[in-house]
This record gives sequence, C-alpha cells and structure tokens, in this order.
Amino acid sequence: MKITAYPAIDLKDGACVRLRRGEMDDATIYSTNPGAQALVWQEAGFSWLHVVDLNGAFAGHPVNGEAVADILASVTIPVQLGGGIRDLAGIARWLEAGIARVILGSAAAKNPELVIEACREFPDRIAVGIDARDGFVATEGWSETSTMPATELARHFEGAGVAAIIYTDIARDGMLTGLNIAQTAALASGISTPVIASGGVGQASDLQALRDARNPGIAGVIIGRALYDGRITPEEVRTIFGG
Repeated sequence: MKITAYPAIDLKDGACVRLRRGEMDDATIYSTNPGAQALVWQEAGFSWLHVVDLNGAFAGHPVNGEAVADILASVTIPVQLGGGIRDLAGIARWLEAGIARVILGSAAAKNPELVIEACREFPDRIAVGIDARDGFVATEGWSETSTMPATELARHFEGAGVAAIIYTDIARDGMLTGLNIAQTAALASGISTPVIASGGVGQASDLQALRDARNPGIAGVIIGRALYDGRITPEEVRTIFGG
C-alpha cells in the first residue's frame, strides 16, 4: 500500500500553529493565513491536507469555521478535518461545505454508535482519530485520558466502513523525536482498516523508517512541525514515498 503524506494545519484562534504534546499554551504560530498556508502545501505537490480545529476539540463544537472555509476556498486537493465534530448534523454540514473526510476523535471514544451511523450515512468519508497516551485513548483535545486501550477502540469499528484510523502518540506529537512505529505497526497489523501514523516526525529518516517497516496496513503519515521548520522538504517526502 502506498503511503500518503498529509501536511498538518492545526488551527488555534484562526492561525496555523503546532503544539507540543497537545498543550494549548505551548503553541508555535507558523501562519496567520490558513488559506495561503494550505495553498503552499498544495503547490508543493501534496495530495491531501490534514486540518484540525484545536479550539473546537477543546470546546466540543467547531470554532475555526472561518479559517476552514478559507482553506477550502484556496485549494482543490482533498481536506480531512477533525476537532469538535460531535453529531451527524455537524458531519453533514462539513461534508456539504467541501470537506472530503471528517475525523471523529472524542466522539468516537464516547459515542461509538455515531461512527457506525455516520459510516452508513456517508460511506468512505469518515475517519476515526485515536489519540493515545501510554497506549490509552485520550479525548477532549487530549485533556482527558480514558482507561480504554487504543487497540480496543480501533477494533470496535472493524467492518463499520471507516476510511482510516489516524493514530497519534501524544507524547511524541510536536516533539520531533520520531514516530512510534512499533505501536503504529502493531495497531495496523491487528485491524483491517488503513492506519495513518501521526506524532513525532522530525526528519526524513523517520519517514524512511516508516516506509521500511513495510506494513501494508499503514496508509499514510501526518507531518507537522518538521515541514514548517524545514527539517523535511516536500522533495524529500516525494523521494521517500514516490509520486
């Protein structure tokens, strides 16, 4: 399976930021123009964008709608969006607005039936975001950690028609210390749903290690701070993954 790279656009107060370990008060602002930033990634050759409404994830409802609309108006490549989306009506609104794939995170952990219903209603357009701290699911913008193992939650959606599981190791997110390939590969090997790796990409060798793992269940990787800081170039991403 080809690995797709997803540049991350995390939105806080209308700006593109990167957090460290999901801490809202530890944010680096990279752009105050989300649409322009999205266009940069499209023109660099990326085929998807990964967008998260960080304020929405904490608030439990969309907050950065204007910034998301700006992104959608600026690019033609597909966009997946998560953060604060908690019900079918909200999912439908974003899909109608032009979002290609909605990511359910906290809602998936707390209301798994919503995922199953959404997949039935919107086939191939629902992803589940599983954010883990020490292997256990974290919710509400990572401010709460549950007692549910990440693998257990992922298996709950087997056969539901989820387009992808986005697996984030919170301890590594924004830290540039490398992906948790072992946990990601273990998850991907235990389910049939494609897995997108997230959290910790810091240099080209991290992407090479993911490629070299040769796990057919790993379908993508999200790259954030390393791209913004220039530690990894779009050209290097293309060389490693092809295309």
